[in-house]
Amino acid sequence: MRVRSAFKKYSQVPSMARLSGAETARRILSEQGIYDVAVEETGGSLSDHYDPSSKVVRLSSDNFHGHHLAGLAVAAHEVGHAIQHANGYLPLNLRHAILPVANLGSSLGFPMVIGGMLFGFTGLIDIGILFFAGAVIFQLVTLPVEFNASSRAMAILSQGYLAGDEVSSAKKVLNAAAMTYVAAAATAVMQLVHLLLMRGSDD
Repeated sequence: MRVRSAFKKYSQVPSMARLSGAETARRILSEQGIYDVAVEETGGSLSDHYDPSSKVVRLSSDNFHGHHLAGLAVAAHEVGHAIQHANGYLPLNLRHAILPVANLGSSLGFPMVIGGMLFGFTGLIDIGILFFAGAVIFQLVTLPVEFNASSRAMAILSQGYLAGDEVSSAKKVLNAAAMTYVAAAATAVMQLVHLLLMRGSDD
């Protein structure tokens, strides 16, 4: 709700730079000497992301075409990930490496634990917990990746892209988005604790 509220508010505020999200992303990439990353439009709302496997910054339609502060901030943030990738930023590489395990853990962890408890297979419970722990590690590694991308974005935007109060407004958009990752990480940790408690009670 906080992200959507911040985005809705600042997507109504035109940026003084008069750049669309796509123009912002391409200009920053060029300034950073990154020429092998494409900028594409993607469907959905707040579906913006950087795909390191394809080297593509994908921006939702509103941010891709819009000339507003929210789009400017989001585009710069996603380019921040591309800069991380180009610089070999370790947490980003680690997150990408453990993504397959995290996907398995988030989808199979709980079912394996429940199945193990129902059929009395403690080994299955332990495997399920290990799988889910991979998903938790992914969420925790995501935090420095996202905060660092936002820091890079604000440093770049503050040098000619934003004026006056626009700096604090862009920060509000990115801070709201960052809190979703904090909430996701906290939820994942609590779920892991729940699984460990369930494992303990099954002994």
